[in-house]
Amino acid sequence: MEPVPRSAWLTLSVVSVAVFMVAMELTIIALALPEIRADLSGATPAALSWVVNAYSIVVAALLLLSGWLADRYGRRRIFRLGLIVFAAGSVAAGASTSIGMLIAARALQAVGGAMQLPAGLALLLTAFPRSRHQMAIGTWGAMGGLAAALGPTLGALLIVAFGWRAVFYVNVPIALASLLLGARVLPESRGDRSGGRVDVIGVPLASFGVGTIILGIVQGDAWGWWSLSTAGAFAAGAAMIAVFAVRSRRHPAPLFDLGLMRIRSFVLGNLGSLFFSVGFFALLVPLPSFIQGVWGWSVVETGLAYAVGPVVSFLVAPQAGRLADRIGNAPLLTAGSACGVAGLLWLLFTTTTQPSLANLLVATVLVGFSAGTGFSQLVGAALVDVPAERYAMATAGRTTFFQLSVALAIALAFTLIGRPAGPDAELDAYKIVWILCGAAYACNLVLFGIVYPRRRITLRRPARRAIESQP
Repeated sequence: MEPVPRSAWLTLSVVSVAVFMVAMELTIIALALPEIRADLSGATPAALSWVVNAYSIVVAALLLLSGWLADRYGRRRIFRLGLIVFAAGSVAAGASTSIGMLIAARALQAVGGAMQLPAGLALLLTAFPRSRHQMAIGTWGAMGGLAAALGPTLGALLIVAFGWRAVFYVNVPIALASLLLGARVLPESRGDRSGGRVDVIGVPLASFGVGTIILGIVQGDAWGWWSLSTAGAFAAGAAMIAVFAVRSRRHPAPLFDLGLMRIRSFVLGNLGSLFFSVGFFALLVPLPSFIQGVWGWSVVETGLAYAVGPVVSFLVAPQAGRLADRIGNAPLLTAGSACGVAGLLWLLFTTTTQPSLANLLVATVLVGFSAGTGFSQLVGAALVDVPAERYAMATAGRTTFFQLSVALAIALAFTLIGRPAGPDAELDAYKIVWILCGAAYACNLVLFGIVYPRRRITLRRPARRAIESQP
């Protein structure tokens, strides 16, 4: 294998710390909501849902735009600007004196997070030789997966020790350290869109279209899935995305080049992200409510019980990345999907209304292994044949779809759970969700065990021709 320069390892350290911080904000907030409700006036359940949803909606809405900005104006520049914006949003969130200020600060955090993700991964892939990409993505993905899964545990410890504001202030020193180190070690790079005209119609269409669809997903349960508001959000978002797709085919400098959809591994990798999101997040996000509500565990007990799975994921992901450089992503994703199916089956057949730490640990270890071969390997599976000048664009498109998938998975889970009348009814509702999660993992088992290309082939030139052949 090609040697890796020291500068590449330094780049990996900076962007991995940053993705840990950004991903953690998706889940760390969950256990802080009761404290926030008690402390801030006007913190109704609907308002608290926006503390969570504002972050997800804004991140998803701005990813494509952020990828375009990174390619055009410099990935290092946009990445570092994202760190500054994220830190400012974290300070504002921690200092919030009203629920409205907190929601606005969360949206500002999301702007910074959206700027970091495509630019950071593009910097990483540019710094490493192509033969070592899967190892680099494995480490990067391990940090993101660890952060998302450790969020509830870390949040619980911070809240008990320092109060709810600490879950925001903890980001500030991390962001500043990444900013200072990034100024010294991150190389600048750009895509091939520096001279193209801006699609002044397509850019807002993409952002508002994705944001409106996410809005419909996250508010569907509150508004009613068959209500006019929900249907209107989906219809408006779909219409804007459709017009954006037409613009992307015709514009000389599109925000997202549809030629990427001709790369088979890119399409199948994104489809795998949908199945993985349903399998993992529909399990992960609602499960603490079951553990606390049915089993009666405290916040700290629940958080600590969760810690084992993330540790397994963190240990597995870098090793899986190194192995993927030699055997490809598909075998690892197949093995991870099998573990996901096994974990859900174990949970389904062993869980009762009586607490059992041992049964929970078996399930979380198996699902933790699936996450260790899921987060990073799905990124690698989608990007393995993408040409270097399209890294930021492809990453932005892939991450946008992933955010949509996560929002859909969580919404499906809570809709299926509903408001059960008692512990037995709640267990039955959760078992329906776990069947859905297991089925999603089984879909990935088939997708990567049979359908996805088994051999790694360098498709850089065909991919470029496919992209350039767009009318």
